[in-house]
Amino acid sequence: MNRRFTRIALAAVAVFGLGSAASAQTVLKIGYTVPKESHYGAGATAFCDEVERGTQGRYKCQQFPSGALGGEREMVEAVQLGTQDVVLTSTGPVGNFVPEIKVLDIPFLFRDYEHARKVLDGKIGQELLTKFPSKGMVALAWSENGFRHMTNNKRAIQSASDASGLKLRTMENKVHMAAYKTFGILPTPMSMTEVFTALQQGTVDGQENPIPVILSAKFSQVQKHLSLTGHVYSPALLLMSQSAWGKLSDADKQVFQAAAKKSAEVQRKRVNDDEASGLAQLKKDGMQVIEKVDGDSFRKAVGPAYAEFAKEFGADRIAAIQAVR
Repeated sequence: MNRRFTRIALAAVAVFGLGSAASAQTVLKIGYTVPKESHYGAGATAFCDEVERGTQGRYKCQQFPSGALGGEREMVEAVQLGTQDVVLTSTGPVGNFVPEIKVLDIPFLFRDYEHARKVLDGKIGQELLTKFPSKGMVALAWSENGFRHMTNNKRAIQSASDASGLKLRTMENKVHMAAYKTFGILPTPMSMTEVFTALQQGTVDGQENPIPVILSAKFSQVQKHLSLTGHVYSPALLLMSQSAWGKLSDADKQVFQAAAKKSAEVQRKRVNDDEASGLAQLKKDGMQVIEKVDGDSFRKAVGPAYAEFAKEFGADRIAAIQAVR
């Protein structure tokens, strides 16, 4: 009787153990620099929901918004090292890790959102994603930050000459900084996590970011002037550490890729929505908005930098991007 009881007990333990293994859950850390209520938060939440649903809860995410895990460069580096699982980041600092994507940071490269999205979703953009595994990262999908605009506390910017002499916070991005110098701007690289305080204290005169970021970061509280310069299109990337990716089954990899695609769709829609309603909100918050900017003056000013970009990235490659219809 005792032996039978022992066998039954051992069998129960074995079944319970299998059940526990089957329900084991892996929690992934995903970070980004803006608040959870932002377009990044919308994209991250969509990704996390799809991953959890597609893996029947075996994988779930813990989100770290508002730079809780550091600035974008720090988080990209952490993903590369495998100490962070996923980052949702602008391309601003990523060119320091994968130089080929810096071509996308050239000012006035893209005509509009439709053009930019076609490039990223097409052959050129997808080929660029293949550059990441050799750098210790897997690029799951292109997402979106938006067209960047200038804000400052000194004066309205209507032409390139109006920007001359302003000290503007920029990302740590050599392409951006080289271009902004042609406008007479004094570019000051700084982590996004430090920008609000720097604007508040007058360490810098202004900054440049897409409308969704200006909204979510509440820059209207510390900036007077907004000019719709649209000088750079800023893509975003959903990056996963190669070590975390390597632990996934082939089926789970498909789930993660589908989740990333859904995340990009949701984030792009949020960018559209914020662009549509954001100006009215920023005006209501007290910002003085210049909607009709002399774009030709900016394009003319950046001409000398374009000659250098052609040498670095290849005139043919720049032309191929501009030619996408």
